[in-house]
Amino acid sequence: MTAAPQPAPQPALARRLTLGGAVAIGLASMIGAGVFAAFVPAAAAAGDWLLLGLAIAAFVAFANASSTGQLAARYPESGGAYRYGRIRLGEWPGFLAGWGFVVGKTASCAAMAMTAADYLVPTEWERPVAIAAVVVLAGVNLLGITRTARAATVIVTVVLAVLAFVLIAGLTVVGRPGGGFGVTVPGFDAGGAYGVLQSAGLLFFAFAGYARVATLGEEVRDPARTIPRAIGISLAIVVLVYAAVGTVLLATLGAPALASSDAPLVSVVDLTGWVWAGPVVQVGAAVAALGALLALIAGIGRTALAMARDRELPSALAAVHPRFQVPYLAEITVAVAVIVLILVADLRGAIGFSSFGVLVYYLIANLSAVTQPRADRRVPRALSIAGGVGCLVLVATLPLPSILGGLAVFAAGVLVRLVARAVRRRRG
Repeated sequence: MTAAPQPAPQPALARRLTLGGAVAIGLASMIGAGVFAAFVPAAAAAGDWLLLGLAIAAFVAFANASSTGQLAARYPESGGAYRYGRIRLGEWPGFLAGWGFVVGKTASCAAMAMTAADYLVPTEWERPVAIAAVVVLAGVNLLGITRTARAATVIVTVVLAVLAFVLIAGLTVVGRPGGGFGVTVPGFDAGGAYGVLQSAGLLFFAFAGYARVATLGEEVRDPARTIPRAIGISLAIVVLVYAAVGTVLLATLGAPALASSDAPLVSVVDLTGWVWAGPVVQVGAAVAALGALLALIAGIGRTALAMARDRELPSALAAVHPRFQVPYLAEITVAVAVIVLILVADLRGAIGFSSFGVLVYYLIANLSAVTQPRADRRVPRALSIAGGVGCLVLVATLPLPSILGGLAVFAAGVLVRLVARAVRRRRG
């Protein structure tokens, strides 16, 4: 009897992403709308000690990035911490990392799309414009990873130009009446030591996009060399940018005014008297949000691809386009899910569980790095441990609703996986 023909294997993703493209995607992931807004709640929490909170956030990000780069060099596959957790720690930790990322970041995509639209159009047009942005950026991603990298390069160039403009504007007004800069020693302003940690948590989420490079590991050329370098370069640039922005904000506005500002970077350029400058900054914020959205859709699609290959998500999502070599069904599904969320809810103020999920994601990445043998290690094990501890500390600073929302999302994931496994056993 002739054996039944086996289905043809799906083609692998193509290694087309260069160092420059990987850095551009990393920058687009990190220099999102957060740089235009995150300093406000961070200043409210830390007061004049804002830059200390920024330094703590940068250190935790550095430790996590080091662990992620080390893992990506050894396991240059799609999926990021999902793949590392599954290989190094087991199926459940890997699943939880992947589930938290896919669910949390899909909600973040809807929030980013609405944020961009909010900067660009009146309220009644926000949802149509947000949906259009999702469709366009998903379309760019579907054309291949090199198109994604080119779009990210353009977006990052625009955003960095706008931030440079704000910094120059700020330097022209430093020292004018109404500005203020100084750290009061020895006491803490605002929320004290806890407030500093809370500000670090808020600013850490603005850094967290460096892992997007790792989720694209299957598409990077010479991944053992390129991925760690891309993560390190993009993170170093963002730390310098954020430090410069934070310093100028404190020097021009002062911590109290910064904590109460609706649009702090616009407030800086308003001090110059350049009435035309505010809209320029608003457009820059919208473009930054779109850059983060572009990279998020790509990252979620690759993580969904990896999970589908392991049957943790529907296996159809593992389909790879034969020409463009992208996980097209996964990315289309992500785009549809984001559009549905935009239509039914405004998630800009209700995605605390995404912050919780990000910290769990990096905790699993750090724990995975700790288990690597000496031959695979590129950074001291102590740095990975410090990254894991940092994630736990920042989780403790999250508002209680964010923690409860995160726990609910992960509980739902556990239930979904248990039911799916039971169904497969019954069928098998």
